[in-house]
Amino acid sequence: MPSNQNPLGALPARFRRERLLIVGCGDVGQRVLRHLQTGPGAGRMQVLALTSTAGRVAELRAQGARPLVGNLDDAGTLRRLSGLATRVLHLAPPPGEGAGGDAWWRDPRTVALTRALRLRTLPMSLAYASTSGVYGDCQGALVPETRAVAPGTPRAQRRVNAERAVRHLGRAGVRATVLRIPGIYAPDREGGTPEARLRRGTPVLVAEDDVFTNHIHAEDLARACMAAVWKGRPQRAYNVSDSTHMKMGDYFDLAADLYGLPRPPRVPRSTAEEQLSLMLLSFMSESRRLDNQRMLRELGLRLHYPSVAEGLRA
Repeated sequence: MPSNQNPLGALPARFRRERLLIVGCGDVGQRVLRHLQTGPGAGRMQVLALTSTAGRVAELRAQGARPLVGNLDDAGTLRRLSGLATRVLHLAPPPGEGAGGDAWWRDPRTVALTRALRLRTLPMSLAYASTSGVYGDCQGALVPETRAVAPGTPRAQRRVNAERAVRHLGRAGVRATVLRIPGIYAPDREGGTPEARLRRGTPVLVAEDDVFTNHIHAEDLARACMAAVWKGRPQRAYNVSDSTHMKMGDYFDLAADLYGLPRPPRVPRSTAEEQLSLMLLSFMSESRRLDNQRMLRELGLRLHYPSVAEGLRA
């Protein structure tokens, strides 16, 4: 039988095949799957993919994963995950607005997952995809991972709660890593470029009111997720961002020029509050520049798209 310290235990070599569990196998999870199927060492690892939709089973199987039907909102369906995987990549978001009642600040999904993983032999590592929103508004400062979290929205507060659940699991012996991720983009990702917003003519802030924004190409994010699963240091957070430090309005101007579209109108913050949704306004209320040096150094990651300009042109 496997030991209590290592999911692979003392099994014969032919049975020591690593097993990666992907929780939340959307766009980024499927990119990870493609890398594992086509990259170096393809086929050496069994990939398990949790899905709450039975209709996705055939799709995930065709992509090389072993689908597992389970629902993070129904803890009883997660018991089968215990002891299955040697490594876990957790990409599922917390519940949306209005979920949880008085406990709106909690992420019951991550709590349920970590409890299920504790039932039997623990995985060796777990990487969790969080958000850079946990830092809150930093007024344009350069933000390393050592900066204290200060979530300014309910969405970010739920992510902080999820990070704490992951770190708690790390104290039980799992090499737990948190990835703090900004805006994800890619030309081949649904809604992955600003083109539709530019065509709608959605305004951006005038220069004096504008905020710094951060980005990561979906392909670089997938590669960072894989690196974190294998190389992430225990209880470590990483800013998974490219090396661009650009204000939001300048980003949309750049995209407009690349697509041959009119640049968006610029409005003061007071006017924006009358025209834009609360969601958009929340993004326009926080300014920070992510420091990605720890990610590049410790994960050994070389970005394919170190600037957003290169990624949008790809």
